[in-house]
Amino acid sequence: MPVVRGKEIEVLFSASAIARRNLELAKEIAARNHDNLLVVSILKGSFIFAADLIRAMHDAGISPEVEFIMISSYGAGTTSGEIKVLRDIDNDVKGRDILLIDDILESGRTLKFTRELMLSRGARSVSIAVLLDKRSRRQASLEADFVGFECPDYFVVGYGMDVAHAFRELPFVGIVKGDA
Repeated sequence: MPVVRGKEIEVLFSASAIARRNLELAKEIAARNHDNLLVVSILKGSFIFAADLIRAMHDAGISPEVEFIMISSYGAGTTSGEIKVLRDIDNDVKGRDILLIDDILESGRTLKFTRELMLSRGARSVSIAVLLDKRSRRQASLEADFVGFECPDYFVVGYGMDVAHAFRELPFVGIVKGDA
């Protein structure tokens, strides 16, 4: 078990498993034959997954435009509160196919909000790709179109996901053992 910042991290999804799955996801996305695709990466947690998936999409024959949006869905502490756009995209989405990329689909509130926002702005279609799907935490009626892995009900870190701004840099997804 790797030790990072004095904490043992149990590897849940290895870097090689993630890389293989990203290639598979890119081929699934390419099979949809999107025209004029705009990828919108939801920051901060998705940045590593989005970068790797977009490169895999290039290898699968897709050349999307890329945008970033920052959404906040946390009030005090870690309980979900009001959803706000902290940084919006610059592109007009009217008539475009949008692929939202996020690190993890848990409650579904943030992704549902972002999907509805893109549709209200006139997007032709909005599909969702997530690295992890944690169905046990779902609150909103929402499913991802492209899922890397089903995630058990653990708090996970790495591959862009953090706890108190730590562990984002890990090349794998893991579980912090003990008190993080």
